Amino acid sequence: MAFIDFLAFQEALLLIATAIVGFVALSVYWAMRHNDGAGVKNALKAGAVPIGALGVIATVLGVWAEETWPFPAIPGTNMASYNIFFTDVYLLFGLTLVILAITMAFHLKLVYVGLFAFVAGAITAGYGWNGYILNMTKDPLETFLMYLAFAGVGIFSLPATVMTDHFLAHPDGTAFAFSLGTPAARSRPSIQGASRAVQPIVPGVSPEKVEVTPNVATKFHLPKYVTAYTMFFLAVVGIAGYAAFAYILATLPGHLISAP
Repeated sequence: MAFIDFLAFQEALLLIATAIVGFVALSVYWAMRHNDGAGVKNALKAGAVPIGALGVIATVLGVWAEETWPFPAIPGTNMASYNIFFTDVYLLFGLTLVILAITMAFHLKLVYVGLFAFVAGAITAGYGWNGYILNMTKDPLETFLMYLAFAGVGIFSLPATVMTDHFLAHPDGTAFAFSLGTPAARSRPSIQGASRAVQPIVPGVSPEKVEVTPNVATKFHLPKYVTAYTMFFLAVVGIAGYAAFAYILATLPGHLISAP
């Protein structure tokens, strides 16, 4: 089977994925900040289509590359090892996006895809470290940093999915122990008032009054740790996107000039 060089295209998919995932995460955070459960679901469902499309393409490319192993030998390169080094983790990347898209589209629990991404991220970090110490590429440090950045996205997505699931499980606005609502009064008869039916009625004496205890209403707001973690996660996604973009700029000229 002939070898087709689509490395630059794979890197482009990485960059696009970080942009879409980052935008979806920001949209979900914005809806959570306004206690908008419907907005969270809409943001997740809207992002399912582009994420799913990227995931399907990445998965197909990953499966094709795995089936093509080993790549035809090219003088001065180690393409057989590149097959293992690049396509194993890329297939995990594609599968993660496909599972994420299905979960988002059907409003399933996100924690399961978060766990999948966590394990995939840890595996990616391991591949990147081994590629670095074995000097697999012409730019081993840059490659390792890109692997590490995308591994971070997968690993740190688990707490993000847990917090989102927790929010959606409490549509009454009590997800993070903060109440939401308008001041309301509820009547609670006192013990004496409750037993007035068995007490003699004395003319000129009013019966026991009913105690009225107003509910305490507070403005909903996300805890600071949710906001801090969201900003941290978005920063990790941004670093991964920058790493993919820098890798494209570094590898694209050589692939265009002397493609296999």
